[in-house]
Amino acid sequence: MTFLLYVSSHFARLSTALQILIFLPLTLATLSTRAFLLLSLLLSIHSLIHGTCIILWPGSKVLSFLQVPMHSFLLLVSFNVFSSPSVNPWLTTAADAWGKMLAFSGPLFILLEGVSSLLVVQKAGHIGRELVAEGESYQLALLVGTAVTYVSSAWWIVVSYPAAASSPLASTLLGAALCSFFFLSCIGFVLRRTNVVESSGMALFLAYNVWLCGMGSDEKSAFDSASSYAPLLPNILPHFEALFNFIRHTLPKPVLFALLYRLTILQLASRILPTIGADSFDDTYGVDDTWEDRPTSALTRLLLIYRQSIFVTVYSHLLLLDPSSQVWSRWMLIFFTLLIWAVELLVSSAEDDVGKRLD
Repeated sequence: MTFLLYVSSHFARLSTALQILIFLPLTLATLSTRAFLLLSLLLSIHSLIHGTCIILWPGSKVLSFLQVPMHSFLLLVSFNVFSSPSVNPWLTTAADAWGKMLAFSGPLFILLEGVSSLLVVQKAGHIGRELVAEGESYQLALLVGTAVTYVSSAWWIVVSYPAAASSPLASTLLGAALCSFFFLSCIGFVLRRTNVVESSGMALFLAYNVWLCGMGSDEKSAFDSASSYAPLLPNILPHFEALFNFIRHTLPKPVLFALLYRLTILQLASRILPTIGADSFDDTYGVDDTWEDRPTSALTRLLLIYRQSIFVTVYSHLLLLDPSSQVWSRWMLIFFTLLIWAVELLVSSAEDDVGKRLD
């Protein structure tokens, strides 16, 4: 019985995530931007209430099941509100205010993604230094792995180059990013403040974002092809094939890749945060094998509890970006991450002998 409840609870959470993935672009494609913003606002409010209920009643399995019908109900509310010719001005004002908040939060998302990416890459470099201390076999495996990462990143960039460097300015930015990465890696190696694991991770991060820049420049409007399926909505049950095509065209691939990466990197960074600032006499798992007394542990717990709110906000912001805005936000993210990496290389102390063996 306990196992069945566990599986049902996880299925309900998966269903909730899929509803958010489909309902938001569905509303944007078939109704209007204001209807999409209203649904996004309602989902955000609901996720905040849900997270607060988890804090008040921890361990309750019923909350996961209550979310499943609520998202469908909120979708019907948004469709009903904007299907009538006259819309309540309070609702349109709230939707417009939420849209402005999402637009202004763009630089914050770039900052969080850049810092989280660098944090995860540096954690991987730190783990690599620890593994080298275990023996030469680990050192050989890490060197082979980083070599594969360097080659894969270079191949990824070369393949993405025609689409990413579609204009003289884009090709100039790509060249500047690659040169900056090369010189920062050399400076880090000379000063003994980085290693090949961290550098290869940054190369992979750079290749991923260059690839997204190419996808964004080639991608047509994410909802142009979806609009042709809108007349099927009244008869959506007998048209499963049309529904599948609708979903396939409504969910833009660059947005999904960016959403998956951003949520994953934030999740990993939230797990790394409690280990930052540990004293030298603490072991890897903290004092008394727990981080519960550290302030960053409470922050991590809040991030995990309200992760659905972060999911809705990040996804809504990405869906509102047009292809051109997505490309320029990627370039901003690349250079911001390289900048904070450069600052970190200048202010950090030199690595110990174990770290030097990886260079």
